[in-house]
Amino acid sequence: MSFQRISLQEFDEKFSSLPELSSVAIGGRVVAVSDEFFAEAFHLLLVEPAPSMKGQFGPNGALYSGWETRRHNPTYDWCIIQLGTFGTLDGFDVDTSNFNGNEAPAVSIYALHEPELKDPTNDDTRWVEILATAELGPNSRHLFKISATSPVNYVKIHMYPDGGIARFRAYGRVVPVHPSTPTPFDLAHVFAGGRVLRVSDQHFGVGSNLILPGRGKNMGDGWETKRSRTKGHNDWVVLQLGAPGELTEVELDTKHFLGNFPDSCEVHATLSKNDFDQGTTPSLSDDWTLILPRTKLGPDRQHYFELDNVKNRTYTHVRVTIYPDGGLKRIRVVGRKVETASSSLASIVSVPPSVDMAHNTAIPVVPLTSEEFAPFGQVIQADADPSARQNAVKVTPANGGTADKYHKLSLLTSSYPEGTSATTGISVYRCRPLQEISNGTTILKALERHPFTSQAFIPMGCSRKEEEIADNYLVVVGLNGEDNRPDIKSLKAFVASTAQGISYNAGIWHQPMTVLGKSLDLVCVETQIGDGSPHDCEVVDLDSSSPIILKLDL
Repeated sequence: MSFQRISLQEFDEKFSSLPELSSVAIGGRVVAVSDEFFAEAFHLLLVEPAPSMKGQFGPNGALYSGWETRRHNPTYDWCIIQLGTFGTLDGFDVDTSNFNGNEAPAVSIYALHEPELKDPTNDDTRWVEILATAELGPNSRHLFKISATSPVNYVKIHMYPDGGIARFRAYGRVVPVHPSTPTPFDLAHVFAGGRVLRVSDQHFGVGSNLILPGRGKNMGDGWETKRSRTKGHNDWVVLQLGAPGELTEVELDTKHFLGNFPDSCEVHATLSKNDFDQGTTPSLSDDWTLILPRTKLGPDRQHYFELDNVKNRTYTHVRVTIYPDGGLKRIRVVGRKVETASSSLASIVSVPPSVDMAHNTAIPVVPLTSEEFAPFGQVIQADADPSARQNAVKVTPANGGTADKYHKLSLLTSSYPEGTSATTGISVYRCRPLQEISNGTTILKALERHPFTSQAFIPMGCSRKEEEIADNYLVVVGLNGEDNRPDIKSLKAFVASTAQGISYNAGIWHQPMTVLGKSLDLVCVETQIGDGSPHDCEVVDLDSSSPIILKLDL
């Protein structure tokens, strides 16, 4: 098959928005190889660029990060690779970095489609040439653009006649995998057909890493921008979803980014009706809707956010803006796929409402983190990795060096009127598990608040030997509305682990303590009069005719 050589300067235009289908990061693997005497072929699929190993030797000779075969093969060496997923191929990066004098002089590439995932052999008659023999040079990257193939899941490299290749990257378009039922899923995921179309900067880590499976292994397989030196600077990334969708939540993961996570972020979305299949990037001046206001982020953690301005609306693209710069590991955009008559979206006029949102309010329950909980109070927790703590938290050695003290994670506050005889004390709530759960949902029936005191709850296990200790508990919070009742639009729901305590700010509406699965004792620290006075606690029963649904299955 004919091909076009692409310069490195054209890489962003031709390949940067296409997933690397051969990468080990999405499940690419070496199936079989003719020879790998000097260097093993698995190196071909690694995410990171090939490092120089000059001056290092092993039992067979000089060491290389790449695939290197014996000398003097009279025909060719070959390597069979299974792609991480089915897809159509648009081009390749054949990289001979650090191979100089022992590089592969030329390659050709073949592909096939094996629906049963039975590994093909070198002599399988189904192999079709998709890149005709192309010459290579030493210590350089070679980019080849081809006409898009039909869907394939195996490729084979022929190396003429022998030598070394550092990295092999096959770029293309994923054949998307979507649920057969209208259930929420990550619409931005690479396997769902999501794509990273544009980024403002990717100095340390490329934007395409943001939609890969899993949470990666280090900072190198995330997206990281250079340090900014300009006041008011921000960086951004534009994602095309794998299908038009009604969005509900977004997850922003800063795993491994400890001192270089973004300070804050915001998220916009848009509906693009033009050239959706072609990966055309909407202009930054287009009609973008703010779906997550600017929000603080923290180090080395998953942040889950319920989205605004998404009810009964369809979006195709998401733009995540970080302030002022830094690194993100993954972005997950959860929603329901909207079926359309045309994938180009030209036929979209209006969008039918989701069934569960048509008449009721549905709130997803997401894992508790200090950033998301900050408008309502504090999370009382010692980080698993002390280096991942927020800068505002003071940590010092204690107990002769056998412990670390996390200082003043939450302050006790009280503003009772004079003469009310309120005192601060410690109580224990013995909580039995929630029973009213059906199909992964439960109904929020009541909210309470304490107008004059903060209130902290700290899990302490279960003192009854015959019962097991709960793994987590439910936290539902909201701000006060103009009518001095809960502002329903502000409600957030979290699941907290028993390694996390919480402290509600004074006046924050919250669900009475609710334990999931098993019994749990919780210490409560609060100031109160203790005689049933409304100064201590106000309770509001919610309207049962318009129930608020908590989606525990998420």
